[in-house]
Amino acid sequence: MTVKNTGQSAIDGWQLTWSYPGGQRVTSAWNATVTQSGAAVVARNTDWNRAIAPGATASFGVQGSLSGNNPSPAAFALNGSVCD
Repeated sequence: MTVKNTGQSAIDGWQLTWSYPGGQRVTSAWNATVTQSGAAVVARNTDWNRAIAPGATASFGVQGSLSGNNPSPAAFALNGSVCD
């Protein structure tokens, strides 16, 4: 996943949240600290990718498992603001 700063000022510390509506589970992650409680997933920056300058990006990845269908993740928000 890629977090892009489309704003005019730097982001100093980020948290991306989303939900998995179909029973998907995060089993591992890299370049972020990722936790999951039920369908709710939270990815937080690491020390080295904490700051995102205007126009810049931070990328991380997750691996997971699922049981049954595999609908798209939903309800993305960055630092509490809904993503486009």
